[in-house]
Amino acid sequence: MAEQSETARPEGATPFTAVPIEITVSVGRARPLVRDLLKLGAGSVLTLDKRLEDPVELYVGDRLIGIGALEVVDGGENGQLAVRLTEVVDFRSPT
Repeated sequence: MAEQSETARPEGATPFTAVPIEITVSVGRARPLVRDLLKLGAGSVLTLDKRLEDPVELYVGDRLIGIGALEVVDGGENGQLAVRLTEVVDFRSPT
């Protein structure tokens, strides 16, 4: 029976390929002074160093894995965001 599951797996699949990972999307950075940071409260606006149409970076942990563009999902929840990949970084270690 184990042989059947081995042949049913897609090429390169292992038990590890089914483990979910968390991807962080970096849309920009802010560098406020500490005194300005301490003044922030609900409704405050923190200006980022990027514009809405600028590319975003995708990370797994602290490793950059791709570059993309923000999009609003069609037919999804109202205002739900997605990222369309424009570049995939080769994150594999060199051999």
